[in-house]
Amino acid sequence: MRLYRLLTADDTSAFCHKVTEALNKGWELHGSPSYAFDAANGVMRCGQAVIKEAPGAYEPGMKLGEQ
Repeated sequence: MRLYRLLTADDTSAFCHKVTEALNKGWELHGSPSYAFDAANGVMRCGQAVIKEAPGAYEPGMKLGEQ
């Protein structure tokens, strides 16, 4: 099965660590990162899509980050 996640966080080193952790767990970058101003909270936010091939069948209740 092919899995997809969209990682998001404030523009801090925590976002880079989140993406790095996913890469080290076998996820691959998918597309370009996004960067936008969150006016409600007054911060910049980052997003990066990641994908991964995994054995088994997809089920809507699965926790994608644990795959």
